[in-house]
Order: sequence, then C-alpha cells, then structure tokens
Amino acid sequence: VVMILVTTCATAMIGASGLVPAGILMWLLIGTAAIAGSAGAGNQIWERVIDRRMTRTASRPVASGRLSPISAAVFAALLGVVGATVLAINFGRVPAAIGVVTWLLYVLVYTPMKVRTAWNTTLGAVAGALPVLIGYTATGGHVNEWTGWLLVGVLVAWQYPHFMSIAWMYRRQYKEAGFKMTTTEEPTGRSAGWQSIIGSGFLIAAGITLCWLPAGTIGAIVGSIAVLAAAWPMLLASIRFARCPDDTSARTLLRSSLLVLPAVLAVVTLRLFW
Repeated sequence: VVMILVTTCATAMIGASGLVPAGILMWLLIGTAAIAGSAGAGNQIWERVIDRRMTRTASRPVASGRLSPISAAVFAALLGVVGATVLAINFGRVPAAIGVVTWLLYVLVYTPMKVRTAWNTTLGAVAGALPVLIGYTATGGHVNEWTGWLLVGVLVAWQYPHFMSIAWMYRRQYKEAGFKMTTTEEPTGRSAGWQSIIGSGFLIAAGITLCWLPAGTIGAIVGSIAVLAAAWPMLLASIRFARCPDDTSARTLLRSSLLVLPAVLAVVTLRLFW
C-alpha cells in the first residue's frame, strides 16, 4: 500500500503537469489508501484458511482468529465505500471507477487465481498497477492518453522482478499452502529468473519511452540515460538471480526493486515536468 501511495503521488503530479496542492493530495491519498486497504482485507478474508498454513501469513488478524470473517468483511466494505466515495466527490467518476475496477480485479479475480494457475502473477501485476491511473486521472490526465498507460506499464513490469524474488524466498511455504506460483510450478528458478529479466527490460523501455513523449531531444536523451542508470541495479540483480537462483540473489533482487521504482518514477516525473 505504501508503494501504491508513492506511485499515486508521482502520477498525480504528472497528470497535473506540476506540483499538487497538499489538500488535494491528502484526499487523493486517503481515497486510494482506503480502496487498497479494503482490497487487502478482502484478500485476507478469502485466504484465511490458506494463510494459517504459512508462517509468513499465519499471524494475520483473520487467519489467527483475532478478527472474525464477518467483522473483517464489514471493515473491508466500509473502507471500500469510503475510498470510492472520497474519490468520486473530490475527483469525479473516472478515478473512482478505476478504484472499483482495481478492487474487483484484485479480490475477485487475482485472489482465487492464486490456487489455480501461476498466471495469477500477471493479473496481480495489472491490479497492482491500475492505481497509477487513479492519481493520473484525478489531477487532469485522461484515461485514453499514452502517458497514463505507459506509467501503468512501468508498474506492471516492475512487479515481475519484485514478486518473483518474493515467490522464490517463500516458495516452500507457497507450495505447502497450495498456491500455484512460478517458483512452485517450475522449481528450478529459471522461469522466475527470465521473467525478472524481461520485467526489468520492459520497465526500462517504458521509462525511456515516457522520456521521449515531451518535446526536447536533449531532455529526452538525459532522461533516458537517467532511467537506465536508475533501473540498472535491478536488471543486474535479475540477471544474477537467473544465473544462480538462491535466497541470497532473490533477497538482493527484492531490495533493489524497492529502490528502483521510486528512482525511475522520480526521473520520469522530472522529465515530464520539463
């Protein structure tokens, strides 16, 4: 959720072509955070039985029994309604509709797919990237513009190395719980490694493309070099992970992914401003 809010701030400024007033940004973050929190609660309700089988998730409120499924459902519903209402009142129907679609895709499509097919990562990446459009359309951007969808592409691509590293480190727990992840269906790590490399490559490509959208060749060249420099650590970590998939290389990849996304977004935001 924190990463979603970071990207929402960046894309809101891109949509506004400048800084966003603090009051507007506050309502945007409240609405987006409420929908994201509601989706996370819905996920924990759905997976409460499976979560008990994994050390990583066994202490979650619903899985551990500290919160009943009914109470959690009421909480999730109220939070989701509040989030959508805040977005609709302050920013219009489009950002609110994107928030609702994100919730539906994450809770009702991605979550049940996790025990059926390893393709759940792709659906999860899309669901995790759509909030970018909430920020972008809330401050002046339009849903039919290339800029917004390229920003979504950056987030979709980033999630492959990010989630493949997590899927590798917790592959045994995922398998015991019954999740179908790339690392449980193809346990050598080769597929996870290649998907990480491809994701890193697409992130660089989308970031460079965004740098060439505004006028100005010099700015585009400088921005492209900056995107490449910002994303390079994750690409190298992905290559190392593909060559030698182990917990050490996966943890390095995870850490690099947490630094690379804000860096790339910062470069793209500055380039689209100037």
